[in-house]
Amino acid sequence: MSTLIQVKGLNKFFGEKHALNNVDFDIEKGSPVALIGPNGAGKTTLFSILCGYIQPSAGSVSVFGAAPGSNATFGRLAALPQDAQLDPRFSIAHQLSFYGQLQGFNKKKSSIEVERTLELVGLSDILNEKPEALSHGMRKRVTIAQALMGSPEIVMFDEATAGLDPLHAREIRQLVASLSNEVTFILSSHDLNELERLCQQVLYLDKGVLQHNSSISENIDFSYFTLRMEKQESALIDGLKSIEQVVDVVNSQDKEYLISVNQNQGGAPLDIQILQMCHQNKWSYRQLTNGKTLENTLFK
Repeated sequence: MSTLIQVKGLNKFFGEKHALNNVDFDIEKGSPVALIGPNGAGKTTLFSILCGYIQPSAGSVSVFGAAPGSNATFGRLAALPQDAQLDPRFSIAHQLSFYGQLQGFNKKKSSIEVERTLELVGLSDILNEKPEALSHGMRKRVTIAQALMGSPEIVMFDEATAGLDPLHAREIRQLVASLSNEVTFILSSHDLNELERLCQQVLYLDKGVLQHNSSISENIDFSYFTLRMEKQESALIDGLKSIEQVVDVVNSQDKEYLISVNQNQGGAPLDIQILQMCHQNKWSYRQLTNGKTLENTLFK
């Protein structure tokens, strides 16, 4: 696989504040990458350094084998800040076409890119509208279209689906999934369920320190199952513990149970036994999955 981004010993200070503390990671071409962390964790600072907007205090950062913001990255990396705004004075077509020309396209190519990317986000019919005529969600999708102009190889989205209604948020997730063979997305979001659906690699920042860097699929812990129920069941924990291979059951949060198991004891497949017990007791379940959820993995 091709390494797109390499970060080694990255530190960033703002006065006495240590915003990023000795951060190391690589990003390969391929599936979307999740960037997770609480507010103030350093996610925006990291995005800004990768884009070349600000310089690190120490360490090295390489994007496509070059310095962030250099000519080698021009047009190949795009970023969508959470608070991206549109100019209320100009039509959508005018603004996106101007952005395309800033990327080096002529007017004709810019117009083609505007139409292509607006179609990707389902907004082909608003070319001549001004931002004030659009809903918040539509304006958000226009900024996503802007980030996709020119077919960049890396696209960084900060809360791309925040403020969108469920239907349009789903469409954006589908768009990211459909483009993942061509574009490597880095997605920052507080919606862990969304990131768990889309991403393979997870980077978890907290107080400027990279606490977690792993692949979701390669780190499924098969000594656990996660069971999500329609409602809390008072007898469920004792019932699950009666299964021979079950070591422990924790009510990890409302209507969710983390089941610790011993897969080496033999017997019928554990997932079948768990589902049979739910059926026999008429307990309605929503989902049974191998391993821990991303939330339970990060926040033990």
